[in-house]
Amino acid sequence: MTNILTSLSISHPVQAIIVGAVLAFLTAQVIMNVVVNAATTTVNGWRTTMKAGQPGNGILLRAAFARVLPAVNVAQEAAYWTTTKDSAGQTLRGQRDYVLQFPAGQLPPNEAFWSLTMTDVVGFMVKNPIDRYSVGSRSGLTPNADGSIDLYLQRTAPAGHESNWLPTPAGNFKLMLRAYLPGRAILDGAYHVPPVKSVR
Repeated sequence: MTNILTSLSISHPVQAIIVGAVLAFLTAQVIMNVVVNAATTTVNGWRTTMKAGQPGNGILLRAAFARVLPAVNVAQEAAYWTTTKDSAGQTLRGQRDYVLQFPAGQLPPNEAFWSLTMTDVVGFMVKNPIDRYSVGSRSGLTPNADGSIDLYLQRTAPAGHESNWLPTPAGNFKLMLRAYLPGRAILDGAYHVPPVKSVR
């Protein structure tokens, strides 16, 4: 710390305290990111963890999860997946059209309900023309002839598929999928959310 302060030409005690506090904060952020990354898995661009809310988690892991998750609960109550990338690893953005297709029989298994929510990258919902911010098992989604379900993620309404449309904001965005009282396939790690595919 002395070398850092000397190299920054900091001589006043108050300046030294401020710089020290900033360095401590940045170090804590890096440590929390490392901790969360080690406790999460990413499949098809979707990031999830089954370790949040566990009684044996130490204070650092609990603090890290509290920082990045909307609610910290055990996976048996609710499972969460987030993504900001499409199947090609490109950032999700409102200038493109996407489809998230669940094959027949491959909706998130659960004993309550599931939902897909759209937000900006910070996590705030963005106003859209139809005031729809999520879709899910209670949305009356229309399946395809083969039983699969396509969710259309785009700024303008997909002709003939409005029931399965989730409007995107103008800029970059984030998706969060939730399954409440998730099924055994989720808890065992056997279930994987399909990738988000760019179609335009």
